[in-house]
Amino acid sequence: MASGPEVHLNVNLPDQHVEGHYADFANIWHNAETFVLDFLATARPPHPVDEGAGAQQMVLDAQVVTRVRIPAAQVWEVMKALEKQYTAWEKETGRTS
Repeated sequence: MASGPEVHLNVNLPDQHVEGHYADFANIWHNAETFVLDFLATARPPHPVDEGAGAQQMVLDAQVVTRVRIPAAQVWEVMKALEKQYTAWEKETGRTS
């Protein structure tokens, strides 16, 4: 197999994305080609909703703040990168899960 020049990834973070989005939850799902990560922020504390016949259910309203689509072939690399960063965070903060 012939090898070409080494490729370096040059990442540019536009100013409008520097702050990022806070998310309380992530909902993850997939199809045959893609994994989808929906990051959600809660809108308010849980509140009761009357389900009729005196039954109540607690509801937590949340809004998707961003959706990230990852090709299935890249999911393993994302998982390894998260593990690496989480391990570093544990060492830096002295916390463990």
